[in-house]
Amino acid sequence: MHRIGIISDTHGLLRPEVEETLQGCEAILHGGDINKPEILDKLNRIAPTYVVRGNNDKEWAKELPETLSFSLCGIGFFMVHNKKYIPKRKEDLKDVDIIVYGHSHKYEEKQEGGRLLLNPGSCGPRRFTQPITFAVLAVGDDGAYKVEKVEIAHPAGAVKADGAKSNGAELDHGMADGIKTNGTEAAGSKADRAGTEKVTLEQEIATLDMKRVVKAVMRDTNRRRSVGEIAVKNGISEELTEQICRLYLTHPGVSADGVVDKMGLPKNR
Repeated sequence: MHRIGIISDTHGLLRPEVEETLQGCEAILHGGDINKPEILDKLNRIAPTYVVRGNNDKEWAKELPETLSFSLCGIGFFMVHNKKYIPKRKEDLKDVDIIVYGHSHKYEEKQEGGRLLLNPGSCGPRRFTQPITFAVLAVGDDGAYKVEKVEIAHPAGAVKADGAKSNGAELDHGMADGIKTNGTEAAGSKADRAGTEKVTLEQEIATLDMKRVVKAVMRDTNRRRSVGEIAVKNGISEELTEQICRLYLTHPGVSADGVVDKMGLPKNR
């Protein structure tokens, strides 16, 4: 039995749990948004790595292909970061058995047109309440394969102003050029006002009108305010502020509704 690791959207973070699982793989497929070349260095030390460039992979990744076609263990693969760029013409995919993509951070596995479409989700920094996932493809000597979805349990973290990373720390998605992070601490945020009481990100989101909050954070981001300043001004935690800023800055032109949708929340939230 051959094992192929399939990951995407690491955004500069290669979790120990992911590394440990990948150790038994003969090859690794990365669907883009790597963010740091060190991630590829680590992966290639584990197994030969096939990778495509994501929308957050900037100058350092300009030599990486946007699409990639190859065969492993008798299976034809096609890789692209964003699903919308999968070729429409059947002849462009005639030898393809599995299409691997990423971008949405949402796990997807479905049969379409006689082939498997697989998005392993994101195993990098957690986006709001979305699960942390990747996949392992087990391939038999006869070419038959099975997808194993792997989900990493995420402990319920505390949303506290003094636990955020905004004082001089760079945001995970390469946001240093898009927003200041060395500003005022969120001493007046909702989490801080709660004193020592711990509030999970899920609990905080459940109490808010998220569309209104997203619009406010987007507006303050455009005004070049720091994460801490935005959190204080809007009475929310720095963790939530940081994640909204990240989504906004890494998806140019996205609307407030678009950010809410990418958070995986209902439209009426």
